[in-house]
Amino acid sequence: MKSGSTIAQCLLGLLLCLSSVCSSAAQITKHFVRGSYPEIISARAGKPFIVSLWSLDCTYCLDDMVLFGKLSKKYPDLDLILISTDTPEQIKEIARTLQKYPLKKAESWVFADNFAERLRYEVDTQWYGELPRTYFYDARGHVLGISGKLDYAKIEQWIRVSKNNE
Repeated sequence: MKSGSTIAQCLLGLLLCLSSVCSSAAQITKHFVRGSYPEIISARAGKPFIVSLWSLDCTYCLDDMVLFGKLSKKYPDLDLILISTDTPEQIKEIARTLQKYPLKKAESWVFADNFAERLRYEVDTQWYGELPRTYFYDARGHVLGISGKLDYAKIEQWIRVSKNNE
C-alpha cells in the first residue's frame, strides 16, 4: 500500500501531465474561417509579423517549426502566427505536434471551413495550396510571400531589418 505522500505525488504528476496536454491544446485558440485573415492582419497594423501556413502531412512544414522554434528563443518578441490547413477534428494531433517545438508564444489557428479553397483565396489570391507557405509583413504592411522550406539566415535578416524599420 502506498503512503499518502506517494499517492499525492502521483496525483500531482498526473495533474501536471494533463495540464501540459490541455495547455498545448489551448494553443489552438481560434478556428480559421472567412474573415479571420483580415482580423489577423488588422490586429497587427504597424508591426512586423510572420504568418506561416502548415500541415501535419508536410515534412518541410515541420522543418520550418524547428527553425521558428530557434528564432522564437532568440527573438522572444517575434510575432508568429501559425495556421494549420488541417481540420478541427485533428486538433489534438496538431497540438501534440506544436508541443514538440518551443512555440508557446505563437498564435495558432486551424482551418475550419469545409471549402479550404475559399480560405486559401482569402489569404492570397495567388496561393494554390502549396505548403509550407509563409508571409512576412513589415511594419508598413508590405508583405513577402514564400512557398517552400525557409532559410534561417534570411529570416533572421528579415527580423533584424523589420525591427530597425519599426
